[in-house]
Amino acid sequence: MAASPIYLDHHATTPCDPRVLDAMLPWFTERFGNASSATHRYGWEADAAVEMARESLAHSLGAADPRELVFTSGTTESDNLALQGLVRAASAGEPHLVTTAIEHPAVLDVCVALEREGARVTRLPVAGDGRVDPAAVAQAITPQTLLVSVMAANSEIGTLQPLAEIGRICRERGVLFHTDAAQALGKLRLDVEALGIDLLSACAHKLYGPKGVGLLYVRDRRPRIRLLPLLYGGGHERGLRSGSLPVPLVVGFARAVELCLEELPGEADRLTALRERLWNGLRAGLPDLRRNGHPSERLPGNLNVCIPGLEADALIAALKDVALSSGSACASASGEASHVLAALGLSDSAARASLRFGLGRGTTQAQIDIATARVVEEARALRERGPRSAGLRKH
Repeated sequence: MAASPIYLDHHATTPCDPRVLDAMLPWFTERFGNASSATHRYGWEADAAVEMARESLAHSLGAADPRELVFTSGTTESDNLALQGLVRAASAGEPHLVTTAIEHPAVLDVCVALEREGARVTRLPVAGDGRVDPAAVAQAITPQTLLVSVMAANSEIGTLQPLAEIGRICRERGVLFHTDAAQALGKLRLDVEALGIDLLSACAHKLYGPKGVGLLYVRDRRPRIRLLPLLYGGGHERGLRSGSLPVPLVVGFARAVELCLEELPGEADRLTALRERLWNGLRAGLPDLRRNGHPSERLPGNLNVCIPGLEADALIAALKDVALSSGSACASASGEASHVLAALGLSDSAARASLRFGLGRGTTQAQIDIATARVVEEARALRERGPRSAGLRKH
């Protein structure tokens, strides 16, 4: 049986940590109750487990009240609930939202849908390193602005946004601040009070937890935020998200975040060192390599590079022993170049020549060295064989 490829796509998803699985298993079997069943012990135990998980997650986010956390199916649903729920709960008028050009489609596509319903959306550009200028955020806010939505960390280029500055501006202007923290939770210290965040979306499977569960933090005081739900039928989660809670997944989510935060300082340093080793090794073998995103204000385990003279998809196809994705991962089905890299000012050919490396808990120095050698080897071979082998398109 062939060995599994070296996994360097941790921004797409992560393996479930065995310690997380151990925490979940009893809630699939002997402790299988519905957390909404209030008439017997099975339900009481499940409800208690959910509330313990909610308290743990609230503490990890610096939330004042665990009830401010709403469990969802993932970050996409949380983003939808935050944006759609807020706009549809607003009073009559033309609601205005401010976001950036490099948000995840779970935000950008919702904005398009809300525009069709009469909302107005301002999409701010970013600098060449992927960061939005807080001054541009301030300038974009109008008396009709309901919400500013800026992701904490970009899933493609790893760039971290100046959340504290944006949060301060929003608070001064009386505008709500939402952040998609799918890539940041468990990798950075997040404090919704200190950062001035009013709504925060996240999920478990990006941080060694189970797929299928997420959360939305909804501030309940100073100010209290009113959302209309997307789902009706039972009034679960304070009426914001109906549906029986997946107790094992909720328990696993909390355990995954606890482990990430316990190990965060050492793991962040380790991944940063491995990332720089990867960058230096690739650059030594491919001197014309270019790094996309901010050189230092980025996720510890993220490296996004442009390798001129080939298409990333051709290189990925040649690398059977390394699991990678291209910079256009979110648009891979459509064949379009990454909207994130385009927003950085990269040409279509440069965007298509970009690779994303996502390092994680299981990544070792030996794997980095093997992956570096294989990427350099295959990139050189594709270039030597000419434009057709390198996947280059005629324009």
